[in-house]
Amino acid sequence: MERKLQQAQGNWVVGERFWGREDDIRILTRKIDEGAHISLIAQRRMGKTSLMKELQRRLSDRYICLFIDLQKDSDPADVIARFSLSLKPYDSLWKKVKSVFANVWGAVSGNLEEVSFGEIGIKLRAGLNQENWMEKGDALFSILAKSDRPVLLMIDEVPLMVNRMLKGDDYVITRERIAEVDRFMSWLRANSIEHQGKIVIMLSGSIGFEPVLRQAKLSSTINNYQPYDLRPWDDETAIGCLSALGQQYGVEFQNRAEEAMVRKLGYCIPHHVQLFFSHLLDRCERRGEMRFSADDVDDLYEHEMLGIRGHAELAHYQERLELFFSKEQLPLVLAILTETAIAGKLEMPVLRLLQREYARKEVDSDEETMEILRVLEHDGYLRKSGEEYRYESNLLKEWWKKAHSGFYVPLKEREK
Repeated sequence: MERKLQQAQGNWVVGERFWGREDDIRILTRKIDEGAHISLIAQRRMGKTSLMKELQRRLSDRYICLFIDLQKDSDPADVIARFSLSLKPYDSLWKKVKSVFANVWGAVSGNLEEVSFGEIGIKLRAGLNQENWMEKGDALFSILAKSDRPVLLMIDEVPLMVNRMLKGDDYVITRERIAEVDRFMSWLRANSIEHQGKIVIMLSGSIGFEPVLRQAKLSSTINNYQPYDLRPWDDETAIGCLSALGQQYGVEFQNRAEEAMVRKLGYCIPHHVQLFFSHLLDRCERRGEMRFSADDVDDLYEHEMLGIRGHAELAHYQERLELFFSKEQLPLVLAILTETAIAGKLEMPVLRLLQREYARKEVDSDEETMEILRVLEHDGYLRKSGEEYRYESNLLKEWWKKAHSGFYVPLKEREK
């Protein structure tokens, strides 16, 4: 009997809704069992949070598995507050945490166990500051190191938080901000070394960690983490996912339509595969016909994946650029991506022309351009092929072209 699969809902899936990634699970489990600290590298929508949550589910009988999401945080004290709260489900550890924050609990009226989870978090954060977060964090690591099981500490969106620390609201890197990031990353590194063998730390994020740290010349603070690149699904996994979804919802693929869908995507980011099927299912249900042919793939892709709903799903690719690059760098970044989308590739002579067009007197043009390309390649926008760059994802290329071509004249057309 063929497997069925329910559509993914929410930001992550586990258990029966988790699809593929068995090789990743196996390799990461081995690394964790060997005590390796891991830097999980994955672009957005690749399924890294689901992977970590599934690891947490599968390893919870052997490890104390903690998951912390720093997506909205901007200060080390925020991290320590979340770190503390992650221990609340473990009674014996939580008792020790309460002793670490004894001064904070005095400000809580009534029985602590009757206070809401949210209020505890607010009180914890109020009791942390620039002077004591490190001391409290060290105490938490010491508590974990003495637990009866090894610990897997998974910290998601670390690069986003570090990027905020580094650039602030004005997107300016200062010596003071570099020093604060150095203090935080060095503290985390010191604890990872001190408690090696007892605590495994997995860091992850949807923007590249190494490029963020390289801006501040702090790349060495993660040199004890093994990088693990989470790649897109291969064609077989993506086709299997579509087939299982079709089995679940009664969709009959005709003329190998699921294979045509995968070819159209070209680069199978799990969320994009699921999104393509969601559009397919909506169309089938609206017209009351559950058969879907390969002849329908192009139209569905053009009007749904690249339509208004698709725009809402893909706009975050541009928003993420605005988080990393300065306002001065963004025009060149957008020009590189738009030129590549329209032309299909970015050749070095064209890149040189863009460099001259967007050059700034106060910076080294070659160094800045190479750094921009490294980041775009690291974060999955472009890939280098010989002496030229192309998009990794057909979907992203076609969306970018559709969204930006109306406001941009390619260099070759300007020469006419």
